Amino acid sequence: MLLDDERLDYLLAEELRIIQSPSVFSFSLDAVLLARFAYVPQKRGAIVDLCTGNGAIPLFLSARTEMPIIGVELQERLANMAKRSIDYNGLSHRIDIIQGDVKEIPAQLGIEKFDVVTCNPPYFPAHEMSDKNISEHMAIARHELHLTLDESIAAASKLLKQGGKAAFVHRAGRLIDIITAMRANRLEPKRVRLVYPKAGKEANTLLIEGIKDGKPDLKILPPLIVYGEDGEYTEEVRALLYGSR
Repeated sequence: MLLDDERLDYLLAEELRIIQSPSVFSFSLDAVLLARFAYVPQKRGAIVDLCTGNGAIPLFLSARTEMPIIGVELQERLANMAKRSIDYNGLSHRIDIIQGDVKEIPAQLGIEKFDVVTCNPPYFPAHEMSDKNISEHMAIARHELHLTLDESIAAASKLLKQGGKAAFVHRAGRLIDIITAMRANRLEPKRVRLVYPKAGKEANTLLIEGIKDGKPDLKILPPLIVYGEDGEYTEEVRALLYGSR
């Protein structure tokens, strides 16, 4: 089941397992935060997760809803890891992984067919590639080599029904770019939460949700602090990662 340097890690709060690889792909805290932040339908509806990587967000979301989830990943190796994780957890009847280009996926899956789209897109413009030693898999996941911010937001909008919700996680410094692109694609920002590594530090991550063709009314949520003064996860982040036990 496991290839090369892959390992089987626990998703403790969900009591699930996920295949990861230090040289290919491992999900970050950002995926956890997005999966907890995003709205999920309970009784009807369908979800698409763009840039799904090794399937972490679909797995996290599966613990919050019984609705069907589709994960879309460009890279064959990552999509394969995601599929094997889904199968291992016995969730192939609820989660489907598609290897494909996010830019082309609306035409493949259908325009305005979905209720929720989540997306953890590449964060860095291609010209910001300073680390030449990272693997090709990580370079594609982190940098806009095949998918730009605007393209990911455009794809999310095309997939969503009117009134559907799109949630993104990204660098805090891209907030204006994100809002501009969302509004250009009929996604009205409705909720924003900034994530801070420690109290007193600048925000380095943002979570944002928009509604397709929604009315302007942006709510700024309380800040999320990742680490306390002792260098350990805060109580809120520990609960997100490990469950409220």
